[in-house]
Amino acid sequence: MNRRILLTSVFLSLVAALAGCSEQDSSKAGAAAPAEKPPSPVSVVIMKEMVQPLTSVLPGRASAFQVADIRPRVTGVIKETAFKEGSIVKAGDLLYKIEDDTYAAQVAQAKASLAKAEASVPSAEANLARYERLVNSGATQIEYENAKVTLLQAQADVALNKAALHSAEINQNLTEIHAPFDGVTSVSNFSVGNVVTANQTGALTTLRQIDPIYIELIESSTNLLRLRAALAAGRMSSNTHSEQTEIRLTLEDGREYPIIGKLDMAEMSVSETTGTYSIRALFENPDTLILPGMYVRATVNIGAEKGFLIPQRAATRSPNGELTAKFVNAESKVETRTFTAAQSSGNSWLVDDSVKDGDKLIVDGFQWIADGATVKPVEATVDAKGFVVPAAEMPAPAVK
Repeated sequence: MNRRILLTSVFLSLVAALAGCSEQDSSKAGAAAPAEKPPSPVSVVIMKEMVQPLTSVLPGRASAFQVADIRPRVTGVIKETAFKEGSIVKAGDLLYKIEDDTYAAQVAQAKASLAKAEASVPSAEANLARYERLVNSGATQIEYENAKVTLLQAQADVALNKAALHSAEINQNLTEIHAPFDGVTSVSNFSVGNVVTANQTGALTTLRQIDPIYIELIESSTNLLRLRAALAAGRMSSNTHSEQTEIRLTLEDGREYPIIGKLDMAEMSVSETTGTYSIRALFENPDTLILPGMYVRATVNIGAEKGFLIPQRAATRSPNGELTAKFVNAESKVETRTFTAAQSSGNSWLVDDSVKDGDKLIVDGFQWIADGATVKPVEATVDAKGFVVPAAEMPAPAVK
C-alpha cells in the first residue's frame, strides 16, 4: 500500500515538473516572436495623360537608289578595264575601253564620203543658175527641172553622208564605256582580251548608287485599317504620308543609325499573297554604313494620340496575348490591370483605358510581388534607355 502511494506521488511530481517546463518554454517563445515584416518598397511611376507620338516598328531591307547593269553597245575586244572592282566611281569615269581601230576607219570613210558629196554641190548649183538664165533663150524647161533635181540630190547626198559620219563617230565613242552616275562597282565579269557584243545579255559589271539609299519596309494591312479608323475618329493627328514623317533605323547589330530618314513612297495596293503593303524610305548614306541587302528595323512615326505611357519593362502579356501591368491602389496593395488595346509609342505602350491620372504603375520588382500584397511605393521615372531612376536622382527643372 505504502509502495503504491509512493509511486503515485513520484508520477504526479514528474507531471508537474513537465508542465512547468512547458509553460516556461511557451513564455520564452512568446518573448522571442519576431515583429511583423514591413511593406516592401517598389518603384512606381505616376501616370499622366498626354498626347504621345504613335510609332510602328517595321522590318525592312536596304536597296540601292539606282542600279545599272553595264553592257557594251558596240562589238569588239576589251582593251582596258579602267576601274578597281568594288570601288566608288564618279559619273563620267571610264570603266571599259574597247578596241576602236575598226570604228576609227569607219569614221574616216564617212568623212571621205561626206567630202565627196559636198564637192558635187557647187557644180550642181552653178548648173542650175545657168539654166535659169537660159530657160527663155534656148534652154528647155525640162533641162531646167533636171538641173534643179540634180542639185537637190547633191544636197541630199551631203545630208546622208553627214548622218553616216555622225553614226560612225557615235560608234567610235561607244568604245569607251563610262559610269552613268556616282556609285559602287561590282566584280567585272569580263577581262581584257574578251570579245563582247552589242547589247549582249551578260553585264560587264553592275553599278549601284548607295548614297542616298532606299529602305524597303513592309506593313500589315490590319495596321493600315486601324490607323485609318483612328484618323476618321479624330483620335490622332496624321502625318503618315507626309514627307516630314520621321523614320529611324536600327541596324542588324542593334546600333541606332544616326541619320533620320523620310518617307519616299507608299504602295496604294495590298499584296494578295501576304496581306501587306510596301513603304519605301530614303536615307542619306555618306559613310556607306548601310549596304544593299541588309536587314534593318525601322521605327516610323505614324501620328499622335492622347493616352498613358506604360514602359515596356513594366508590361507583360497574358496567356491570351493581352497587355497587363501591375499598379499600387489606394490601400497600398498590388493589383493587375489588363488593357484591351495598346499601341506602340517609342519604347513604351500607349493605352487609354483602365488607368487615370495619378495612378501608380509598378516599374521594378513586380515580377516577385503577388496581387494583394501590401507595398511601399517609391516614386521614380524610366529614362530613354529603359532604366529606372529614383525621383531623388532626377535632374531639377531648369529655372526660367
